[in-house]
Amino acid sequence: MNRRIKNIFVIVIAAVTLGLAVATVVAPKKAYSENENRYLEDFPELTFDNVKDASFMKDTENYVSDHFILRDVFMTIKTVYERATGRNRINNIYMCRDGYYIEEYPALVNTDRIEAALKRLAEKCETADIRAVLVPTAVYINSDKLPKTAKNDDQKADIDRLTSDLSKCFETASENGKRSVAFTDVTEALLAAKDSGQLYYKLDHHWTTLGAYTAYKEIAKSFGFEPLGMGQFARKTVSTSFKGSFYSKVNDLSAKPDSIEIFESDRLRLTVDYPDKKLKTDTLYAEEYLSKKDQYSYFLNNQNPLVEIVNGNAGSDRVLAVVKDSYANCLVPFLAEHFSKIIVFDTRFYRESVTEYINANGVTDVLFLYNMYTIDTDTGISGIK
Repeated sequence: MNRRIKNIFVIVIAAVTLGLAVATVVAPKKAYSENENRYLEDFPELTFDNVKDASFMKDTENYVSDHFILRDVFMTIKTVYERATGRNRINNIYMCRDGYYIEEYPALVNTDRIEAALKRLAEKCETADIRAVLVPTAVYINSDKLPKTAKNDDQKADIDRLTSDLSKCFETASENGKRSVAFTDVTEALLAAKDSGQLYYKLDHHWTTLGAYTAYKEIAKSFGFEPLGMGQFARKTVSTSFKGSFYSKVNDLSAKPDSIEIFESDRLRLTVDYPDKKLKTDTLYAEEYLSKKDQYSYFLNNQNPLVEIVNGNAGSDRVLAVVKDSYANCLVPFLAEHFSKIIVFDTRFYRESVTEYINANGVTDVLFLYNMYTIDTDTGISGIK
């Protein structure tokens, strides 16, 4: 390559780099990434403190990374390159057998926060029976699909440790309140059912409706109900184009989308109230999300601080409060078969006292349900009071 060609090459690279930088600065900025289903970083406020501790530069880098022009295109190119060079882990997501993407599982780091939240719930709820469910994710249930080189912490050991550490607290709460406070295990049921159908989405971190139904049977029994058989529902596919949160992290254009199904029931006569949205409806599903990227929000109309669900055809007059992450959203329709009323809390957004609401509103039963990845990272855990 002669000197003239080298100079032209340098000028072209410099011009492209400058053009991308200028385009990044002047291009309109989005607050939300529909592809990644998350809010993008705001430009940080410049203060003496954040300059001193170097957080301003870190936050600025995150802002530029989030708003870099053609970001999705470059992420896709990066994925194509990494797949072509034989890598099977991208952005902490393993490329697994049968088209599954499975997120790496790190050891719990917020055990004290989790235990404190569960203790508060057990001790402050005065009369309601409580069931706590720690849901394993696909990294444990579908561990046979992981690449041989995958290294994860033992999720089942974390479940057992939390259960063991809190068992004495639960026993004390049961004795003092003359009620039942206990863990409900769904791990063995999920393991037993994993070869009978798809229990987790391939491109998303949630369990499927079949996975939720499998857990529902154990949860219903723990509350003293006879769970409904699968033949008592009409299974209906509502989408065949779901590309969830893991797809957004990997951007692999060759990935085949998931299907979403529901288990329809003609036994429900519902009134569903979303106070924050000032919306009342007769369904637990929000059809409009099926035409968006975040199709899982079809269940229970996305994120809400509080949802009140009344079933006029319930088989009991019991009232259930659900303190949860989004895994519960596709589980609630099954639970609605048994309870006359269900109050669903998302403590990331609900600012009042959950336990005061429970004690003042005739709640007979409480379900605490989190998956083992979210329970360590969800700030809503600290909001349980």
